[in-house]
Amino acid sequence: MFPLRALRLVPALLLLAGTGARAQGVPSGTSEPRTVELDVQSTDGGQTLSAEDAARLGLSPDAGDTALIPPTLTTDAPAAWPQGLEGTAGEVELELLVDVEGHVAEAKVTRAGAEPRLTDAALAAAPGLRFTPATLGGTPVAVRLPFLYRFAPPVQIPASSTHLTGEVRARGTRKPLADAALFLDGAQEPAGTTDPRGLFTLDVTPGAHRVEVRAPGHATTVFEEKLEPGQTLQVVYRLQPREVNPYETVVRDERPRTEVTRISLHEQEIREVPGTLGDPFRVVMLMPGVGSLASGISYPVVRGSQPSATGFFLDGVRIPMLYHLLLGPAVVHPDFIDTVDFYPGTPPVQYGRVLGGAVEGRLSRPREDRLHFTAYADLLNAGGFIEQPFESTGTSVSLAGRFSYSALLISLTANALNRPEAEQVRAGFWDYQARIEQKVGQGRLRLFALGSSDDVGLSPEQTERSEGGGVTSRFHRIDLRGTHPVAGGEGEVGITLGWDGLGLTGEQTQREGTALVIRSVGEYGLEQTSVSARAGWKRVLTDTLEVAVGTDVENRRSATTLIGTARPPGWRSSDDADPLKQPSAIATFSGAYASVTWKPSEKWVVSPGLRVDAYHLVPGLTFTAVEPRLSVRHTLTDTLTLKGGAGLFHQPPTVLLHIPAVDTASLRYGLQSGAQFDVGAEWKAMDGLELSADAYFNPLSRAVEFDLVDVAENRRRRGSLGQDPATTGYAYGLDLMARHPLGNHWFGWVSYSFLQSKRKARFARIGDDNQVLERVEGNLPFAFEQAHVFNAALSYKFGNNWTVGTVVHFNTGRPESGQITSQSQRWVTDADGEGRWVRQDLDRAGRLAAFFRVDARIAKSWAYQDFTLDASLDVLNLSAQQEVIAYDHSVEGVPNETGLFPVRKPVRIPVILPLFGLKATY
Repeated sequence: MFPLRALRLVPALLLLAGTGARAQGVPSGTSEPRTVELDVQSTDGGQTLSAEDAARLGLSPDAGDTALIPPTLTTDAPAAWPQGLEGTAGEVELELLVDVEGHVAEAKVTRAGAEPRLTDAALAAAPGLRFTPATLGGTPVAVRLPFLYRFAPPVQIPASSTHLTGEVRARGTRKPLADAALFLDGAQEPAGTTDPRGLFTLDVTPGAHRVEVRAPGHATTVFEEKLEPGQTLQVVYRLQPREVNPYETVVRDERPRTEVTRISLHEQEIREVPGTLGDPFRVVMLMPGVGSLASGISYPVVRGSQPSATGFFLDGVRIPMLYHLLLGPAVVHPDFIDTVDFYPGTPPVQYGRVLGGAVEGRLSRPREDRLHFTAYADLLNAGGFIEQPFESTGTSVSLAGRFSYSALLISLTANALNRPEAEQVRAGFWDYQARIEQKVGQGRLRLFALGSSDDVGLSPEQTERSEGGGVTSRFHRIDLRGTHPVAGGEGEVGITLGWDGLGLTGEQTQREGTALVIRSVGEYGLEQTSVSARAGWKRVLTDTLEVAVGTDVENRRSATTLIGTARPPGWRSSDDADPLKQPSAIATFSGAYASVTWKPSEKWVVSPGLRVDAYHLVPGLTFTAVEPRLSVRHTLTDTLTLKGGAGLFHQPPTVLLHIPAVDTASLRYGLQSGAQFDVGAEWKAMDGLELSADAYFNPLSRAVEFDLVDVAENRRRRGSLGQDPATTGYAYGLDLMARHPLGNHWFGWVSYSFLQSKRKARFARIGDDNQVLERVEGNLPFAFEQAHVFNAALSYKFGNNWTVGTVVHFNTGRPESGQITSQSQRWVTDADGEGRWVRQDLDRAGRLAAFFRVDARIAKSWAYQDFTLDASLDVLNLSAQQEVIAYDHSVEGVPNETGLFPVRKPVRIPVILPLFGLKATY
């Protein structure tokens, strides 16, 4: 079909207004309209009205009122060849009435086609034509004009009975490659491309063909095929990726930032950071605002709070013990984790019963395309992950697990070093995760179970009455949740069953006849069962307003078991009432929250929220906590955002780490309470560079933080049960971070944190005779205070699939206060010239030495037909630095000869953990 190349104007139709003609010009628009058809004459100067018609209308040729500017085609409307029609080419000529807006108001047939269906096709297509309006003397007018449709039958391509069909995948990952181009026999134009599922079909002639396949990011590959007449050949073409698992920016549906501070890490940022053993949660230790108990121990000290004051969550479910053996990986397989969100301060209202920050791991969404499987092993543990979708039912099943072979390694090392006593040490762990997810209409139903076990101890020697013992920690969780659209928003309900256990066992070598056997002689166990339920709903009401509400309730039942003749150190029958010795209790925690995200303008985001929690301890203790929270973000420019937030927070009394039953039974001491205030700024200085700064102040109006040594040794001073253990305190500091998110072959960040954390305490003034002079009160540095912490992380992926990364860490020492380290002492000399070590007053205590370390990671990836193989060497503390954890104060010399002189010797731990690992991914 072709329109007429030149438009021939024929009698024009002018809409004229008024009952009489004026001297010149087009009649006024206020007159009564009437329709007049006039002919248009073609002259050398263009198309004009005749002198007679111009005079009739009162138009003046001298004024240019009689010149007609014809319409111009702006939008074509092709007429399709009628389906099923066979024949030769044809033409259909129409007369169009183009109105003053350039639309086709009417189409008449002036010359029909030989085939009526061609005429019908032309009439159906003509109303879609668009023109610029014709003008007469500058005024739009309607005109009639001819328009020609030319029809040509489509070229009939003989149907081929020989087909080449198949799929284009990435070699190794089996990922379907969309928009891959296939070229036949050296052609310049592709014979076809793949669809979003990587599938293609080509009609080819019988015989041999050379198929060249091209796809972005993959090596161009040529395949030779030979087809017989009538054959349909199915193939799978695998293209070698230029990079295996490249460091590329992944476009994600990021949640809008409403919090004051949230650091989100994805993909390789949580799996390939040096010194983290490939574990997503250990990366938190390198974030701003985070201190440590000791190098390699992964429980974060967030902004000067106890490690147990920070909540660890997995899709909203709180996890009690996150890391194996303190030094090991987290209890969740890395392939289950898609994103880690870290809130160092003022976490949102959905995170309740925490006094510090929050860390949440978000489970990866089940993949629905095909079977996925990974298996790996390193020098510490081995594990696997498998995921199978069932497309017919909309079901996905995922299983994962790990186990350590530390005991075997210890035995081999002991034999190699000829140190049989090393075989007394035992340390091992295992964990499991299982998920079944089912599509239900527009929603999803998910059953998720996980569990973990850690066992560490020292077996008794093979001598009679030799003693040993160990610590075993286990937990299990089963979570059932459902999500579904509700009332224009998204609703979620869930229920979680939990069991936690911690056991201290005593063992003894006993003689039975002539043989020596190891028998269990006692157990001090803590157990806790829990049942919790939750519900939440959120909805975007308008472009500027979003609401979220939720509620949760948890019932805990804890019990203590004492079996055998062994008793914990410091045990006395008169102290059984102490909740830290026999923490049997029944408690119910319930809470509700509501938050609003309001955008009063494009530059402001205001997020007020309120949380209310009730803590009930049987037989009759109830505490209520009301926690208002607020965060505000102001976009100053396209790249600079100012932010601020504040809130109140509460939590039951805490020990250093989570101990089953203790955090429930200790509720009789009341709640801890505090506030958090945070202001800062975020600046995207350039593409790939994000800068942030946060200043915070966290006052503690009531802190109940039990000493770990007292709990571990079950040592409590008599008479302390009637005393209120609460105190007050505060923390303030500054967090700075510069970050290059994942992309352009690398990622990395640099962070610096300044911290001051104090607690009000009553302490003794010690005289030179090492006796107490008086007791005073003052604000002392908190046991976990590290004034300066610096981290730098970098990982780069080269084009040959080698990855190299490093981490540099530095921190100043903690106070030598005697809580989780030694206590500072001073050397005094009496009148007789004899010297001795004397305890230093706590407000004058020294600090442990500063520490730095360098971690490194190097990895290589290979892509095979249907799987990838990764080999990595990850070394924690490649610099072999030894961290000082205490000081040993002693004396040396001979009293009557050289005399005694003081020796302050550092106690160091050389934590160096090299891990070589292999991982296969299918």
